[in-house]
Amino acid sequence: MYIRQKLSLTLFALFFTGIFFSSSVFGQATLEEVSAASGIPTDQALIDEGKGLFSANCYSCHRIHSDWTGPGLANVWERWESQETLYEWIKNNGAVLASGDAYANELYEAWNGSVMTNFAWLEDNQVTALLAYIQDETVKGPEEVVADGGGGDGTSSESGVPSQYINLILIGLLVVLALILGVLVLIVTVLRRYIIAKKEDLDEEDQEIVNERVDLPAGLRSPQFLFIVVFIFAAVVAKSAIDGLYSIGVQQGYQPKQPIAFSHALHAGQYEIECQYCHTGVMESKSANIPSANICMNCHINVATGSPEIAKIYKAIDWDPDTQTYGENQQPIEWVRVHNLPDLSYFNHAQHVNVGGQECQTCHGPIETMEVVYQHSQLTMGWCINCHRETEINTDNAYYDKLVKLHESDDPMVVEDIGGLECSKCHY
Repeated sequence: MYIRQKLSLTLFALFFTGIFFSSSVFGQATLEEVSAASGIPTDQALIDEGKGLFSANCYSCHRIHSDWTGPGLANVWERWESQETLYEWIKNNGAVLASGDAYANELYEAWNGSVMTNFAWLEDNQVTALLAYIQDETVKGPEEVVADGGGGDGTSSESGVPSQYINLILIGLLVVLALILGVLVLIVTVLRRYIIAKKEDLDEEDQEIVNERVDLPAGLRSPQFLFIVVFIFAAVVAKSAIDGLYSIGVQQGYQPKQPIAFSHALHAGQYEIECQYCHTGVMESKSANIPSANICMNCHINVATGSPEIAKIYKAIDWDPDTQTYGENQQPIEWVRVHNLPDLSYFNHAQHVNVGGQECQTCHGPIETMEVVYQHSQLTMGWCINCHRETEINTDNAYYDKLVKLHESDDPMVVEDIGGLECSKCHY
C-alpha cells in the first residue's frame, strides 16, 4: 500500500513537471510561427534594415517591450484591424485619425493627444523591414538586466586604474626619488669625510679638489650661468609665441552658455536618443542643422511640462500648455554655435556620416556625456589631414572596384589614396 502511494505521488509529480516544462519550453512561439500568423517576413537582411530604421526614427519615442514616450510596440500588428491601416498609421497618422478608425482614436486619447511624427517618406518595403525587426525583438522577449559588477566606488571592474591612485603613484615615485637623492648626498658626505681623514696620503691635485669650496655668489655671476639663464628664458618666450601662433583660430574647449540648458548627457546618453532624430540634416546635407522647436515639442508637449527650461521653449514658440494652442508671438531660440569652421573650408556632414559611415563622436567627442556641449577636437587643417591619412575606406561597394585594383598594395586603402589630401577637396 505504501509503495503504491509513493508510486502514485511520483507519477503525479512527473505529470505536472512535464506540463510545467512543456509550457515553459514550448509555450513561446517561434519566429516562424509568429511570422506565419502575421505575414511579416523573417529575412535577416530585412530585420537588419529595420533595426537601422528603428534606431534612427523610432527609438527616441518607442521601446519594444515597454511604454516610453509612446506605447510599447511588441505585437503591434495584432492591435490593428488590418496591416494596411498599420502601414498608413506609420506614414500618416493624421489621415487615419481623421478617418475615424476606432483604435487610432483610442490610442490618441490614451496618450493625451500626442501626435506621432509622420513618416510619409517611408516606402512600403521599409515599413515591412521595421515590422520585421519589431517582430524579431518581440519573439526574443525583453533582455535580462545584468549586474554591472562595478565596485562600490562606482568604477567598473574592467576599468583602468582610478585617477586618484595614479596621483598617489606619482607622489610615491617623487618620494622614492627624494630618498635616492638623500642617500646619494649621504654617500658623498661620508666619502668626503673619509678622504679628508686620509688627507695626508693624498697628492697635491687631490688635496685641491678635497679642499675646494663652492662660491655660490661667484657662480651666479659667472658668464656660463648667465648664458644658461638667458638661453632658457629665450626658449620659453619663443615656445610661448609659437604656441600662441598655432592656437590662432583654434577653439578647442570652447563651451558657450546656451539660452536653454539642454543636456546631451540626458537625451543622447541616458535616453539614448539618436543624434539624427534632432539633427535631421546630418544624413542628407552639408549642415547637421540646429533642431527646430517642433522637434522638441514631439516629446515635450507631454514630457517634463513643468520644467523651467521647457517653459523657455513654450515661450519661444508661444505655446499655451493649458489650452494646448499656439499664439502669434513666436520667436526663434537663439542657440550659440559651438563648432565653427572658417569660411575658406568646406565640410559636408552627409559625405562623412552617410557615405563615410563616421560616428558623430569622431569629430564631436563623447557628446553623450556632455551636460553642456563643448568643442572636443581641434578641427584644424592638420587634424583633418591626419584623419584622412588614417581612416580606412569600406570598399564593399562596386564603385571602388577599379580603385582597389589600382591601389596595388597590401595596406588598406585610406581616404588619402582616393584624393583625400587634394586642396580642392576642402578649398574651392
